[in-house]
Amino acid sequence: MEKLDLRQQYKHLYSPSAKKVEVVDVPPLQFAMIDGTIPPELGPGESPVFQEDVSALYGISYTLKFMFKKRAENAIDYPVMALEGLWAAASGVYNPVERDTWLYTVLIMQPDFVTPRIFEDARAQLLRKKPGPGPERLRLEKLHEGQCIQTMHIGPYATEPETIARMDAFASEHGYQLHGRHHEIYLSDPLRTAPERMKTILRHPIRVQPA
Repeated sequence: MEKLDLRQQYKHLYSPSAKKVEVVDVPPLQFAMIDGTIPPELGPGESPVFQEDVSALYGISYTLKFMFKKRAENAIDYPVMALEGLWAAASGVYNPVERDTWLYTVLIMQPDFVTPRIFEDARAQLLRKKPGPGPERLRLEKLHEGQCIQTMHIGPYATEPETIARMDAFASEHGYQLHGRHHEIYLSDPLRTAPERMKTILRHPIRVQPA
């Protein structure tokens, strides 16, 4: 059986240092993804729709994994990648600890050999097992962020603004301008990891500031 490990293949994107902010060039990558909104009175952990969307993402990712692992010919085994989130705020200024109407896209990277047809077959399987609006709204799409800054945030989500401030200072010092959506990659399970030990990659697309 062939083995594939996207975490190793893209180690420079998924194992950044917590001690420094670095510039990375993120190539086009394929994701299962789903969009949603969280009202200001709820956090992500309190939003039933957000939780359903995350569940649907893991559902499609594991359905795809076992479809390839159990093939009679040319079977492939690979680990399911980490949950990721693209975040923005309806007010236009995103802050991960301030209540606002948050706009999100949650996503999990998929291997390139997952074609749209295979994805739809897997989605149909998932809908038969767990019918609902989450699986119905799933899609397969390429994301090309290009040049970004990123770093590892260690600690609870509530202290992310400190790390984001370091990223903002780095961008300003090096003549970069942030654009696009704030990107988080969740490497720790908040239900199993002490808050002070949680690891979250923070990433943001950049461009050179105009003269």
